[in-house]
Amino acid sequence: MSTTSDIKNGSIVRFKNARMKIVEFQHVKPGKGPAFVRTKLKDIKSGKVIDQTFNAGVKLEFIKVTSSQFQYLYKDANSYVFMHNQTFNQVEVSELLMQDTHHYIKEGDNLDLVFDGDEIINMNLPAKVILAVAQTDPGHRGNTATNASKPAKMETGLEIQVPLFINEGDLLRIDTKSGTYSERVKQ
Repeated sequence: MSTTSDIKNGSIVRFKNARMKIVEFQHVKPGKGPAFVRTKLKDIKSGKVIDQTFNAGVKLEFIKVTSSQFQYLYKDANSYVFMHNQTFNQVEVSELLMQDTHHYIKEGDNLDLVFDGDEIINMNLPAKVILAVAQTDPGHRGNTATNASKPAKMETGLEIQVPLFINEGDLLRIDTKSGTYSERVKQ
């Protein structure tokens, strides 16, 4: 058993009979009274985020997880198929676990899958990915006095707002945490 002093972002703990990922935390030492830790916990199964406060020194059950790099192969009827990069074993990831993550990966991309024993419990996306613009309206010349934007559909189906100078076929760097345009990449 570990205590609240061992809390880190991304750690997995067992709380209320569920596996929870620590999204963020803050150690607080008020002027009066005991110290405590304020956290945001995300239920791995349901995706629900809750706020939870722990007194300093409370024992928590941290779950030992392993991660390995896998390559995304294809989408099956109700799951996504990945292949381990060293052993070439294939695993299926349910649509429920993928949530909106599938908008940031394309066939052949590598990412880390996180396991609790043999069960996949999470995926670690890179901070930014590069995707091609599949569809967008042409920008109008001279309409750049303001920070105007337009919708664009990426090759994976992701829809984001982009600057007016972006055209179909352009490669864009997309932030996976916020799902927003970051910059255009030279081809």
